[in-house]
Amino acid sequence: MHQSHALVAIVTLVSLLVYVWMIARIGGARHRTGIDAPAMTGHPELERHLRIQANTVEWLVIYLPSLWLFAVYWNDLVAAALGVVWMIGRIIYAVGYAADPKKRELGFVIQALATAALLLGALGRAIYVLVVIGN
Repeated sequence: MHQSHALVAIVTLVSLLVYVWMIARIGGARHRTGIDAPAMTGHPELERHLRIQANTVEWLVIYLPSLWLFAVYWNDLVAAALGVVWMIGRIIYAVGYAADPKKRELGFVIQALATAALLLGALGRAIYVLVVIGN
């Protein structure tokens, strides 16, 4: 059965919108703290928002290819659902971390588990296809 991957495309784009939301929060933190670019330090609120954005871009590099390869090798709907879990985790992470760095753990664990499922699921299926099916 051919899959259109429209769900994964939508989840990908909404994931990027979540990331844009995190970037916009940096601007708000800069405005509230009076710290103009290019300064990257000087107030804990700004530094937390910068760290949220940087950590998210670090995970996007792992998450997005894993999301798509899982969809290709397994199932679009399951990949999209795991992508939604990833987004929820990143939002919980961002809100928690912005309030208090000690409150970032739950969101981090949620998104890390979703990413692990996508990454290992895609890898396992790709190996299976190579070894068993031979394509």
